[in-house]
Amino acid sequence: MSLKSSMPLQVWILTLAAFAIGTAEFVIAGILTQVAESLNISEGQAGHLITAYALAIVIGGPILTLWLARYRKRVVLIGLMALFVVSNLITAFSTDYTTLMISRVMAGLTQGPFYGIGAVVATRLVSEKMAGQAVGQMFAGLTLANVLGVPAGAWIGNIYGWNVTFVAVAILGALAATAIAFAIPTQGAEEPKSVRSQLGAFRDPQLIASLMITTLGWVGFMTFYGYIAPIAENIAGFERSSLTWILVIVGLGLVLGNTLGGKTADKNLSASLIGWPAAMIASLVVVGLVASQPYLFVAAAFVFGVVSFANVPPMQMRVMKHGGDAPELAATANISAFNIANALGGIIGGIVVDSSYGASYIPFAATIVPALGLAFIIWQERKSSSPTFTV
Repeated sequence: MSLKSSMPLQVWILTLAAFAIGTAEFVIAGILTQVAESLNISEGQAGHLITAYALAIVIGGPILTLWLARYRKRVVLIGLMALFVVSNLITAFSTDYTTLMISRVMAGLTQGPFYGIGAVVATRLVSEKMAGQAVGQMFAGLTLANVLGVPAGAWIGNIYGWNVTFVAVAILGALAATAIAFAIPTQGAEEPKSVRSQLGAFRDPQLIASLMITTLGWVGFMTFYGYIAPIAENIAGFERSSLTWILVIVGLGLVLGNTLGGKTADKNLSASLIGWPAAMIASLVVVGLVASQPYLFVAAAFVFGVVSFANVPPMQMRVMKHGGDAPELAATANISAFNIANALGGIIGGIVVDSSYGASYIPFAATIVPALGLAFIIWQERKSSSPTFTV
């Protein structure tokens, strides 16, 4: 396939699929209190649905990718979206916590392989100098999910019930699968790669370091974002109906940040890897300080959205640069790293919100692990500083 100087249609189709998957992952943040009340569980227990989804990505993603990497990418992507649709329909018709948890695990299994394989496809559709922007474009679907999908899901949940939200998510998945079937051309099957040869990529210490950078640097995002509903309602004093427009504003920040992250990753990967986590930590401190002042809280949350999602393209690019002969597995492993962070964030946020400290302390708790991550990033970049980190 010829290299492009602009984003081809296929990358936009991957963006659509990422939008559907991102909505499924993050929509729980907009309906967390509804789910808790409906199932008569605590908000912390409802937050465990975030953790379960994330752990499914962490564990299942690399295993599935090891198996799927040898097959035609178009068929794999369609199959993953089909499983995604079924899983979300089960979620929609769940009437108990256990079934809901199982269905979230099923949906989570699809995300890692899709994002990992999809990211590799995206980079191969453009010139090398636009690889970071191509990854950013695909992950723009994830950010758009937070601008449109999550607020719309919260709105639907408020009017029709949270179960209907997941019916809408399933419909999105079906549309994405159809678009992939029609827009991405059939390609020959990849030469089968042995499990040993794929796992051999992990002998590179820089790949392991890259995965650790993602995990440590990203924990703060879900610690705060996953519990934005109780913070907005209980600390900032907003009505539940206001959560829709708050999520839209934060989501716009995510879109802007994702775009900035892609551009800075192409310009100077090392500076991006250090600068954006530092900015995210600072934004969380500000959010915590102004949380009781409604509109300052919204403004600070918007800034948090910008600087947090600017981390995504640089972190993904660093991993893919060190993926060796298994770029799909490396990219999927990084999705697992993101979701180890999401799982930890869900756990940390759940502990804090159910504790005597309450929701007001969540933004401050969200800074602890990323601060450790920033120190690790600086150490790694100083130790490994070379032109290989500037694309």
